Amino acid sequence: MRTIQFREALREAMSEEMRRDPSVFLMGEEVAEYNGAYKVSQGMLDEFGPERVIDTPIAELGFAGIGVGAAANGLKPIIEFMTFNFSLVAIDQIINSAAKIYSMSGGQYSCPIVFRGPTGNAGMLSSQHSQNFENWFANTPGLKVVVPSNPYDAKGLMKAAIRDPDPVIFMESELMYGDKGEVPEEEYILEIGKANVAREGKDVTLVSFGKMMKIAFAAADELAKEGIQAEVIDLRSVRPIDYDTLVASVKKTNRMVVVEEAWPLASLSSELAYIVQRRAFDYLDAPVIRITCADVPLPYAPTLIEASLPNVARVVKAVKEVTYSAAS
Repeated sequence: MRTIQFREALREAMSEEMRRDPSVFLMGEEVAEYNGAYKVSQGMLDEFGPERVIDTPIAELGFAGIGVGAAANGLKPIIEFMTFNFSLVAIDQIINSAAKIYSMSGGQYSCPIVFRGPTGNAGMLSSQHSQNFENWFANTPGLKVVVPSNPYDAKGLMKAAIRDPDPVIFMESELMYGDKGEVPEEEYILEIGKANVAREGKDVTLVSFGKMMKIAFAAADELAKEGIQAEVIDLRSVRPIDYDTLVASVKKTNRMVVVEEAWPLASLSSELAYIVQRRAFDYLDAPVIRITCADVPLPYAPTLIEASLPNVARVVKAVKEVTYSAAS
């Protein structure tokens, strides 16, 4: 199977859907003439023209609103935010308009729109460019929230998001656009809301999503050296969440550690811990532990960034705690 970059997988998904359906278009800052801030839309202007690959001013509220109106009138916009930190300027259109149209119209109008762009830290970009709002959007009825971790999932989930009749928040990572992975040339679509058991194990369930899957896999590798077999689950989407797969895994392993890049208060890991203790309490041999970012705005200094973010050592330590294998 061929190997392509994460950005190429996204580009293929969008281009294939635009060829299939003339109502799909891409709009955002620098998506056209500059080929995208991260070169995700490279070459798309040449193929589809300026009416379907549209550069905008730096005005997220404005172009998000245009997208919502277009979706309500039968088109299928893909709205790119240069970073989801800037989606806060447009959050009224996302939460008070896109997420509410179907409900407030009594089902007369749907809003088939995709809001996409990078989330989370990308190195020394400091506090205003390093935030994770997956849990904010996942808290909103009417939205679906997808956070892929590899090129294969990115393409299959993007195609599903574009075809979905409801608004989808599609969150990527600047640090993953150059990642390579195997992606079939033939068409495939992944179901939104279905987690992936990415690695089988029997001793502990490691749960994560997005680029934090790299931490989960690296921790599982380290644990395997010590004879601890971790089952690694990639949520793929955080609304809806595939609770059944999580609960089934915990019933097998009896322990769970959740790795999430967001701040700890009201995080998705809090929700996962609640659901597992509610539905699998009798199977748990230890409390659920979650690994999150430090409860501070992300610093600029690389040493402080390293101290703030989830890392392999913290995950390994947590697993040893829940498996009671930590050194005394």
